[in-house]
Formats: sequence, C-alpha cells, structure tokens
Amino acid sequence: MPDTASLDPAPRRLTAVVLGACLAVLTCACAAPIHAAPAAAVAAAPSTPAEADATAATTPAPAAVVEDVDVRTRLDQVYDEAEARLLRLVANLPLLLAAALIVFLASWIGGLVSQRLHWLRLRTRNPYLDGLIRRAVRTVILLIGILIALDLLNATALVGAMLGSAGVLGLALGFAFKDIAENYIAGILLSLRRPFEPGEMVKIDSYEGKVAALSARAMTLITLEGNELRLPNALVFKAVILNYTSNPKRRFDFTFNIDASQSIRKAHAVAMAEIASIDGVLTDPGPSWMVVEYGANGVVLRFFGWVDQRHSDLGKTRSEAIRLVKGAFWRDGIQGPKTTTHVVLAREEDAATPAAVDHEPATSAGVDTSVNRDIDRQVAEVQSTDESNLLTLKDAT
Repeated sequence: MPDTASLDPAPRRLTAVVLGACLAVLTCACAAPIHAAPAAAVAAAPSTPAEADATAATTPAPAAVVEDVDVRTRLDQVYDEAEARLLRLVANLPLLLAAALIVFLASWIGGLVSQRLHWLRLRTRNPYLDGLIRRAVRTVILLIGILIALDLLNATALVGAMLGSAGVLGLALGFAFKDIAENYIAGILLSLRRPFEPGEMVKIDSYEGKVAALSARAMTLITLEGNELRLPNALVFKAVILNYTSNPKRRFDFTFNIDASQSIRKAHAVAMAEIASIDGVLTDPGPSWMVVEYGANGVVLRFFGWVDQRHSDLGKTRSEAIRLVKGAFWRDGIQGPKTTTHVVLAREEDAATPAAVDHEPATSAGVDTSVNRDIDRQVAEVQSTDESNLLTLKDAT
C-alpha cells in the first residue's frame, strides 16, 4: 500500500472542492421552503404565448370572487332589514288601525260641523262665503285629526318635513298658477264686498247683463240677448262696475227734433203732459226736459222721465213715451224739421214785410230754472249708510 503522506496534493484539493459543493447543495435544500412560492411561480411560468393564454383562461379571477361575496352580503343585509321592518309593522298594526280610525272620525266630524255652521255662529247670507267657510272648517278639523294620528304613531318629525315641503311646493305652485290664485282671492274679496246681488243689472267695463252666479274662478252674467257670459274674478274686481239695479229709481230719456218755426214752449208742454200720463212714470222725481241744440236741422229737444225698476220696465216705458209724444205732436200740428232752400231771383225792395207771428212768449215768468235735485236724496242715503266713506263735507271739517 502506498503511504498517504506520499499522495499528491492535487487529489486533496479536489476532495475539498467536492465536499464544499455538497455542503452548498444541502444549504440550498434547507432554504428552499422559504422561497418556494417564487420558485414555483418561476417554474410555472409559461414558456410560450399559447401557454400563457391557456393559463389565464383556467386561472380564476380573485376580484370576481370578492364582488360575489359583497353582493351576497348586501342581499342578506337587505333581507334582514326588510324582515325586521315587517315584524315592526305587524307589531304596530293596532296603532296604525287606531290612527286610521282617528283620521276617519276627523273627516266625518268635519263634514258634520261644516253642514251645521249655525253651531259655530258662522252662517252668512252669502252662499259663496258659506261654501268657503264650510271648506275651511272641514279642512282644519281634518288636519287636527291627522296631527293626532301622527303623534300616536310617534311620527311628529314628519309634520315638520311635510310643512317645509308644503311651503316650497306652495311657492312654486303660486308662481305657476298665479292667474288661478288671483281669481280665487278676487272671488273671496268680491263675496265680502258684495258690490252686486244675484239678479241685478250691471255693466262691467263693456260687458252688460244680469248677475247669475259667482264661483271661485269667474262670475257668470246673462246678457240681454240670453247669452251666458263668464268674466274672470280678477277682471271683475279691477273693473269699473256700473250697477243699474242698486237704485230702484232709474231715468230714461229720448230726443225729438222740431222745425225751427215751431213753438218750443208748446212742444215741451205737450210732451210733459203725455209723459206724465203714462202708468209707471214717477211724479217724484217728475218728468223734465231741455233744449239740446238749435241749428240748421231745427230744434233738438230732450225729455226725461223716471220709473221704479221694481214695478216698471225701463225700455217699455220709454217706448210708450216716444209713441205718445209723437202722436201728440202730430195732433197739435207741431211739425218736424223741413229741408228747404230759399232762392232769391231779384231784390224786392218794395215788397211788403210779412207780419210777424209770435210763437214764443217774450217773458220767462213762471219758467223753472232751479237746480236739479232729482238724485240728491240718493246721494245723501249713500253718504249716511256707507261706513267706509272717506269723504266729508267741507262744513264738517
């Protein structure tokens, strides 16, 4: 056997290198579990694009799994919340029935009280105002019932939200339906002021007829032609209103033309006698007359008479007065105006002057020229009965 000391140093160095390599492999094997995931990822990495697409198709997406879990959780929460509310609703069902009964009773009591306003001493002679008060009383009682029901349900906070929403909604609706609101308010004011009564003859601006009805939006007139005319309340409230019926006494007038050669005094005396003889013409104030014009077409006379509208028709009485005056003028020879042309062919200096015919008296004795006092009594009545009159006599200040 050869001696180990006599071995060559080169084999020794080789043996040391081999032992070192084995130790390094063992060390790496022990450390492999710590970095197993990256190594596996590197080992599993596809080497070609086709392998990459196949791997992506078979690998599940983590985000989809998370989203599915979130949706399921939310559905479970909604189900639990709905179930809890349903159980609370069933538990509060007696309170809900009691609240509904309170609202029903409030509605019934409101209708009963609104139909018997004399209990509250609120009945008036105005049908429109009575209807308005009825609706207001019924609405107030119903609102009280609703508030009691909400308080029973512990939902008084809902009242504040409802009132706030109602305020905003009312403001928006006020701008949107301004004309309707204006007509409604004007109808209320007209029913309070009452410038006319049903059946009275009025003239509103250029519209004339008898008052038939007043509603929340419009007033209805029946014209003399038998047509139904509806005027918006806002127009009626702001218009100039002429009421023919407020004063029972009403005056009529008509004109007659007579020839310039006729006696004015005789014509007026004949006409006054005929007008006064008509049944329905008042004696206080009595008939009157005036000269309107004296011109080329003769003399224009105007005659006046008064009637009581409660017993006599103005148009019929006026027509009868015209008929009687015309017949009297014809019988007494009072002629109407004539259209004549006088042509002078030559000067006739020696022609006899025609005798003057005195058709008119030369004196004014006995002629009435006093101030007309026909309507002074009515003016005094209005001044004494109108409490809102802001005018006073100069002597009273």
